[in-house]
Amino acid sequence: MPAHRSKPPRLRREYELVNVCFITAEGDKIPVEAEAGTPLLQLAQGVGMPLEGTCEGQMACSTCHVIIARDWFGKLAPASCDEEDMLDLAAGVTQTSRLSCQIELTDALDGIVIQIPGEFNDMQIG
Repeated sequence: MPAHRSKPPRLRREYELVNVCFITAEGDKIPVEAEAGTPLLQLAQGVGMPLEGTCEGQMACSTCHVIIARDWFGKLAPASCDEEDMLDLAAGVTQTSRLSCQIELTDALDGIVIQIPGEFNDMQIG
């Protein structure tokens, strides 16, 4: 009688990949993927998006301001009062603006669409 062969166990991924689509100020779509847990600012800078992040994620500037697609905005944790204060200093703010340094990518954000503003203004920086 032949031995029963079972299928080898499926290897489980140690991390999940999150798909992100950046839309540049010129309207170009740049699809990328990153590990869950990656800060959005880090991913954006890593793929060449023009986000300064002058304060390195300390929420002391607004140079990482992005616009979240309306369909995705409600899936983010609410902005803190400090983040709202920094957004008041950013140019071109919309109802779905956020600081990319405050967004950590999760599997719930797989497919998120991020618009890069065409201008920035940071009144904290002299």
